[in-house]
This record gives sequence, structure tokens and C-alpha cells, in this order.
Amino acid sequence: MKYNKLGSSDLNVSEICLGSMTWGEQNSEKEAHQQLDYAVSRGINFVDAAEMYPVPPRAETQGRTESFLGTWLTRQQRDKVIVATKITAPGRGFNWVRGGPKAVDRKGIQEALNGSLRRLQTDYVDLYQIHWPDRYLPLFGNIFYDPMQERPSVPIEEQLEAFAEVIKAGTIRYLGLSNESPWGALEFVRLARQKGLPMVASIQNAYNLLNRSYETGLSEVTRREGIPLLAYSPLAFGHLSGKYLNGARPEGARLTRYPPFGQRYDKPNVMPAVAAYADLARQAGLSAAALAIAFVRSRWFCASTVIGATNRAQLGENIDTENLDLGAAVLADIDAVHLRYPNPAV
Repeated sequence: MKYNKLGSSDLNVSEICLGSMTWGEQNSEKEAHQQLDYAVSRGINFVDAAEMYPVPPRAETQGRTESFLGTWLTRQQRDKVIVATKITAPGRGFNWVRGGPKAVDRKGIQEALNGSLRRLQTDYVDLYQIHWPDRYLPLFGNIFYDPMQERPSVPIEEQLEAFAEVIKAGTIRYLGLSNESPWGALEFVRLARQKGLPMVASIQNAYNLLNRSYETGLSEVTRREGIPLLAYSPLAFGHLSGKYLNGARPEGARLTRYPPFGQRYDKPNVMPAVAAYADLARQAGLSAAALAIAFVRSRWFCASTVIGATNRAQLGENIDTENLDLGAAVLADIDAVHLRYPNPAV
């Protein structure tokens, strides 16, 4: 397993990060612990969670993911595991999370963090991320910015000041962004430098063969500001494994159980693109999933790729890509498909 320094932090994270959002919904506590034990045995030292997990989000299950991770953490040497989690931001409902997350402000951050620490059974989080911006931003399949949708929001400077307090207290080590735009990322950077406030360590955004939008703006932020990508959804909700081709709905699969959850991928060119990438993978002697994950890992701006699985076989196959080098010819073929179907899930 390779390890990368996470931005300006002193965290050296495994190139593959274990995602957790199925724990508590599709996976039991025992299965979550089995995944964690196996991941650690393969060299993974980085686990990503969120206070709103598991998904699909429900009042009945909210917080279970962190709780499952917490019961496992009690048996670990804490400083050997890099734990990331996220604060739920406003704008998406979820009124069962802390009675409805109103803002990423001092009160909201403290409440969310205290809840996460309690469930995780730890006294600090290594990387604490804003799950999506406090301000309005078109996300999760919405792509067109509409000024009419803007809402009152907490100024970024005020957010940074509140995070500075919990960093000073030692309850979080570093701050991260998620589902953020180039403007937002650069505003956090500008204010951190100008006001002597915490610098963000990473940006966790969706990035995969169906959504390479990170390359058109945020990759330059990575290059010039040293803030790397934590890529989530490398398999695009399983689409890039090829298991949903030709209308298939495998038993137990996420989109079989929760069809509305994948609406961001319900777009005209998604399936033609998936079929083209699956065909390319066959020609290269690879599984479609291996091609997709190895592509994300190959990107210079990506510090770690967040993988998730509901069973041991899937997890093993995903981790097995750790040393897979696609080579120049396959990468050129990928770019050729991308030219035919540019970002069909954006």
C-alpha cells in the first residue's frame, strides 16, 4: 500500500481509504468490523465516515455508521488509524440530525462534533469535513447555479474561526471540505491566509470515469494551493462495475434496494459510457471495477480514493487495484471514450 501526505497536514494516508456509508443499513456491525480488520490487514490506515450515515439517510439509522466504527476503534491503537468524519450542513432537510442542522456555525460545529466523538468513542477526529457547503451550491446531480436559490449562510470566515477553536482544543486535528466548488475552496484558502485561520487539508468530491469535473477547475486549486482530492464514488454508485448494464438489478445491490438514491446517474449517456468503459476493460484483461478504481488512483491530484463495499469479495477486488498501473495506452483509450461521452453524470 502506498501512502500520501495529505496537503499541508502531517497525515500520511493510505492511497485507498475505506468508506463506511453502508454500515448500519446494508451492513451489520459485525460485517463493518470484518471490513475494517481486513482493510487494516491490507495496509489501509484511513477510514471515512459522517454523522448523517448510513445512507439512504433515515432518522431510524442516523449515527449507526460512526457507532459501528467506534466499537471497533476501542480495540485499536488509536494513533495508527486516521479517522475522518463530516458535519451535516443545511439545505437538504434531514431534520432528525441534531433536530435539523441549521448552520455550520460555532454552536452547530460543537454539537455535531460532540455527537461524533461520543459515537466514535474517541477524544479527537483526525480530519473533520464540511459534508457540503453551508451556502447554496447545486450538488448531487444538479449542475446549474441558480442565484434565486441562494439562502442565508454562515460567512466562511466565521466557520473558520469556529473550527480554529476546536482545533486549538485538540478535538479535531485538521479541517477538510467536501462537495465544494473552486470558488469555495479558494475562499477558504484566502481567508485562512489573510486571517491566520486553519488551512483546509483536503477536498472530498465525487470523481470517477462518469464525472471528471474536478479536472476543470479544482485540479488547479490542488496544484497551486497544495490541497489534494479525496475521491469518492470511484465506481459511481456501482455503475462502473458494469452490474447495472442492460437494465440488470442484482439482488441486494444499492440501486436495486433504493432506486431513487441513484437519480444523479439517471442521465442519457451514462449507460452508453458505462458500456464503453466495460468493453475497454475487457480488452485490457481487467474487470470494469478495477479499470475504474485504477483510473482514479492514477490521477496526480488524488491523495486517496474512498472505496466502499457490502461484501468481502467486493472489498478485496477493490483493494487489489493498489498496484495496478493502467499504462499509457489504456489511459489514452479512456480519454477517447471520455471525448465521446464527456462527464455524462454531471
